[in-house]
Amino acid sequence: MPPAPPLPSVTVVLDRHDDTLHTHTALAAHHPPSGRITLHPGPGTTSETGLAHDLLVALGKPPLLPGRFPGGRQPVWEAATAWLTALPVTRLTVLRAHRLTARRTMRLLQLQTLTGIHLTLVCHRPHLPAALHQALQTADYSLTADIEAARRHYYGTPVTEPPPLVEPAAPASRWLTLPALDRLVSYDSPCPCADPCAPPPIAWRHRPPPVPLTALTAQRIAHRLHAATAHPRLAAAVAAALFTGASLQQLATARPRDYDDAAATLALHDRARYTDGCAAYPVPPWAGVFLRAAACFTRLVSGEDHELLAAPGDRGHLLRMAEAARLRPPQPPTAHRKDPVGRVEWDWRERQEAERCEAIPAKRARPSQR
Repeated sequence: MPPAPPLPSVTVVLDRHDDTLHTHTALAAHHPPSGRITLHPGPGTTSETGLAHDLLVALGKPPLLPGRFPGGRQPVWEAATAWLTALPVTRLTVLRAHRLTARRTMRLLQLQTLTGIHLTLVCHRPHLPAALHQALQTADYSLTADIEAARRHYYGTPVTEPPPLVEPAAPASRWLTLPALDRLVSYDSPCPCADPCAPPPIAWRHRPPPVPLTALTAQRIAHRLHAATAHPRLAAAVAAALFTGASLQQLATARPRDYDDAAATLALHDRARYTDGCAAYPVPPWAGVFLRAAACFTRLVSGEDHELLAAPGDRGHLLRMAEAARLRPPQPPTAHRKDPVGRVEWDWRERQEAERCEAIPAKRARPSQR
């Protein structure tokens, strides 16, 4: 492997007179599609977790992660690191840096080490506070008080054009009905392979492949998943279900080593051949960001032998997240519904198949009863 590129120097901008022009310029440059994030930490808090929540919000995500975690600690810094690694973000500007504690500053420096991001700290004081000076002793940093240099080289050019519309007018409440989600709650139960497994490309012998998404639909789905959750594994599980048509149990067989970013493939395992056996699925470009984030997050939190995607125990959180993104499988006609109208039925297809299987022995038994 080639050596990792050297980390960029941390830039500290001294805003000697707390000029609003610094704040306004940095906030105007915030534009994630262009790779620039401006973080304005919430006032009245000094916790490291609160700063990670602010960073997730700056990335356009809910600040909380659903689910239970060891020790009751939400891995929000790991989630923020995973998204910054996967998304095309290259610059992070942090305002009000003179209020950062030494521990908060160290968290930001660790984030830079893991992601290689260009980090700019804006200190709205004529001198570095003691806590910030102490934390920066471990980093390569430079100081500037030139606002024009900060604007040109560190904050970024303010975005004046409106962002492109991802959705038509008022579609956020409109459901996207996706047949590929039909099997998400399937009753199959494949197990991960204990030994190294290099499965062949999927051949689709026993079921048809999911219908490819149009570019606009893929864009809408990606936009909704990004906005619906900060949990990389939940978002990646829904994305993977859409290009594999796999059940949650089979999605849970994947480990971080089963995602090959260079080859854009995801391996799922099925030794008992409930469907098409162990196979490698091509990952469409729109879904790659979710798989990259999930792989980074899993390695940081749990290691190589943990589920890459959502586990069966995450089913409730996964379905609620998908519904929050207004994504669902085809729904039964009103006359065949078991739940009230308005509630998503995830197992309608599975119930249909079970009823058909139960009807076959009954049909075969009828002639012998005459």
